[in-house]
Amino acid sequence: MRLAVLKERASGETRVAATPETVKKLIALGLSIAVEAGAGAMASISDAQYREAGAEIAGDAASCLAGAGIVLCVQPPAPAELAMVPRGALLIGTLGAMGNEALVQQFASAGIDACAMELLPRITRAQSMDVLSSQANLAGYRAVIEGAEAFPRGFSMMMTAAGTVPPARVFVVGAGVAGLQAIATARRLGAIVSATDVRPAAKEEIKSLGASFIGVEDEESSKQTGAYAREMSAEFRAKQAALIAETVAKNDIVICTALVMGRKAPVIITAEAVAAMRMGSVVVDIAADAGGNCAATVPGERIVTPNGVTVLGYRNWPARIGVAASGLYARNLMTFVTSFWDKEAGAPKLPADDDIVKGVLLTRGGAVVHPNFQPQAAA
Repeated sequence: MRLAVLKERASGETRVAATPETVKKLIALGLSIAVEAGAGAMASISDAQYREAGAEIAGDAASCLAGAGIVLCVQPPAPAELAMVPRGALLIGTLGAMGNEALVQQFASAGIDACAMELLPRITRAQSMDVLSSQANLAGYRAVIEGAEAFPRGFSMMMTAAGTVPPARVFVVGAGVAGLQAIATARRLGAIVSATDVRPAAKEEIKSLGASFIGVEDEESSKQTGAYAREMSAEFRAKQAALIAETVAKNDIVICTALVMGRKAPVIITAEAVAAMRMGSVVVDIAADAGGNCAATVPGERIVTPNGVTVLGYRNWPARIGVAASGLYARNLMTFVTSFWDKEAGAPKLPADDDIVKGVLLTRGGAVVHPNFQPQAAA
């Protein structure tokens, strides 16, 4: 079976869906690998390195996809490339399925069996395939590094003959994978760190990393028990907003990481809160792709507010650390393929009753099979 690795064409995308390391392991399964020329360039991987690992270098998308039974990607192929994917091929990547039913239908109409890895269930067996976690980890790290670069004062406390430079005060909004990595990174750099999350379970995780917990603790927050945060009531949001505004004004750098799966990001840092921050403060909004947690965020841009606060609203934070992000992402996809590989058939086998398959499989045999994307029956 032929496996194709496409060059990513989305603006600002630096990642690639396979590395020389994963190419070797996929070839060991009996696959032949075709990598589109230049696919790894933005991740510092040359065509020669892929060739040395055993891959064929295809000159363009058409020759790469010709005869492919499996296609690996980071983002969904553009319409021109999607039209070249052979019917019956298995497409694996972060396909942006949530809120994009039209794209899911395109996969079905094209006869592609599409697996959206962002929908992977949070179960123990799936941890090594969890693309959201691997990429969020790096996004949380990168957010602190870029926040430190934008901050015009020192990050850690420094004692010099001329006096002492105080440590930066960092406030992290959201203590999921990205938030916890942001806390750990800021602490390693010597900052005084506090963090908030609507899930009570996050309190101990925050404190275990040496940060202070800031949060509204009431009956509603106690019901937040899942891996993903649920949308909160207007009353809770009002209480949270008052506490957050007070906390933001006391901090130098705010890292925003709060997301609700499949929804627009909640606005947690209001315009008034930003206006109360000191000149030279920084807001880093990892949630910018979903609209942003900060009212001042302009998705895709770095801005400075009238009161001198820098707001980093870059999109696609994992792509800002492309080499490491590609390495982890490629391993996630490789693990998915190898976990469902049928040695006798020389092809992947995706049982319809498997929990992982049920979570990620959007389309099969020309039909939409994921229950979340099937047309709703009329009442």
